[in-house]
Amino acid sequence: MSDTPIFWIVLTIAVSLAFDFMNGFHDAANSIATIVSTRVLQPLVAVIWAAFFNFIAFLIFGPKVAETISEIVKIEAGSSIFVFIVFFGVLGALFWNIFTWWLSLPTSSSHALIGGLAGAALVYSGVQALRLKKIFVIIAFIFISPILGFILGVFFIILLYWMLQNLRPGILNQSFRKGQLISAALYSIGHGANDAQKTMGIIVAVLIAGGFFPTTIELSIKNKDTLWIILSCHIAISLGTLFGGWRIVKTMGMKITKLRPIGGFSAELASALSLFIATVLGIPVSTTHTITGAIIGVGSSTTSFSRVKWGIATKIIWAWILTIPGAGFVAALFFYFAKKFL
Repeated sequence: MSDTPIFWIVLTIAVSLAFDFMNGFHDAANSIATIVSTRVLQPLVAVIWAAFFNFIAFLIFGPKVAETISEIVKIEAGSSIFVFIVFFGVLGALFWNIFTWWLSLPTSSSHALIGGLAGAALVYSGVQALRLKKIFVIIAFIFISPILGFILGVFFIILLYWMLQNLRPGILNQSFRKGQLISAALYSIGHGANDAQKTMGIIVAVLIAGGFFPTTIELSIKNKDTLWIILSCHIAISLGTLFGGWRIVKTMGMKITKLRPIGGFSAELASALSLFIATVLGIPVSTTHTITGAIIGVGSSTTSFSRVKWGIATKIIWAWILTIPGAGFVAALFFYFAKKFL
């Protein structure tokens, strides 16, 4: 058993769940932006729809993403300092999320979390505290996930227009208004599966550091010791989605480019497929990056590159670039001042 006071372990878990809630709140725009911007659902109905499918994702996907997150920072069973690294890392990510939400920027909660953990760990003992191989893979997917979303978005919209070219535009859009209910549900499942697992991984790591779990434990709904972690993380992200911010919806679904229902369907389907692939591979990717890439791909295919508002897109890309170092800096600052009292 670790010598870490139980208070710190409970507080770290609480902050992690608060981050999970904010993740859903911050990323609610990703789940509903296209279905709201195409006016298939009203915002309130859309977030309820998204929250439900966020929650049931644990019934479909295994916890490979959680395993990856729990291994970013090197950890030993009973390591009290790791509890503090996680606490200030998650706190830094949470502050970054709130700050970017206030600016209406759809940044990545995933990368904020990774940056926060890395920042706190670096202050503690430098690069040796990190598993750089896993971090490099995650960083690579900062570029791969939006490109994959873009390519699949272009592919699906061109394929659908080619297959349905003889249908009148009115009938086409009316059909895909219903189709968007399915594509938005699939995307929300992918969002819940990939993002909720990140907090699961953090909580498991904290409990290992606190000496409550062995260094190897099966995170599964069949394991009564970990079922509460899975359920609480999915509940937190679903509630966050339910109360999600309209501010970012306007940026994602309305300011980048205008979408019709067939375009919204294609973007959501492309994003969902990208997230399913990443989740099965155990790679924590940004749902924000994925859906943005898909929206730009669909928008540039159905109109033209000039109709995409690249000023807004560039602003979003800069926010992506700054997220890991920004959240890392905040967490590092917190940990630097706090470690004097630990």
